[in-house]
Amino acid sequence: MTKSKSDNVVWHHATVTRERREKLNGHRSVILWFTGLSGAGKSSLAHAVEEHLYQSGCRTFVFDGDNVRHGLCADLGFSPEDRVENIRRVGEMAKLFLEAGVIALTAFISPFGADRARVRSLVPHGEFLEIFCDCPLEVCEERDVKGLYKRARAGEIKDFTGISSPYEIPRDPELVVHTGALSLEESVTEVIKFLRGRGVIG
Repeated sequence: MTKSKSDNVVWHHATVTRERREKLNGHRSVILWFTGLSGAGKSSLAHAVEEHLYQSGCRTFVFDGDNVRHGLCADLGFSPEDRVENIRRVGEMAKLFLEAGVIALTAFISPFGADRARVRSLVPHGEFLEIFCDCPLEVCEERDVKGLYKRARAGEIKDFTGISSPYEIPRDPELVVHTGALSLEESVTEVIKFLRGRGVIG
């Protein structure tokens, strides 16, 4: 937990607890942390999983990498320092949604293992579920509808993950989805099967 700069801030314990919210919702709350290269299918998979969960009556919310940079993290760039702060903020927000009884899905490149580990440390064991969207770089480049890889290779974008900035592959993720080979529907099926196996949903 990040220490507050003020000595006058005291945590208030609510009477409506996370356990009561989970009971009302009919499912556990967890953080599903989708990580992988740009173009690996993180956002598509996270939103498709959310749609499936929503249709099943689950309380969900997707934190999308691009979307949070329009508001919560609009003041941040893509330097290593800003990337660290970006993930720190998202991690703290996801933790709040966990307490709200919501299944929080995040879709971020989150290239540094230390940053992902830091978010994991914010919550009890088993409540941060790292899902590695494993997709070869060449496939990600083929899918590059925004032309970002092309611009990065031309030197127009600095600190671009996979080209001029490293991506640290998760060492022991809870789930690996081979998004370079599987269809979106097949990938969703793998995630849902995983969540059932973990007892997150029935």
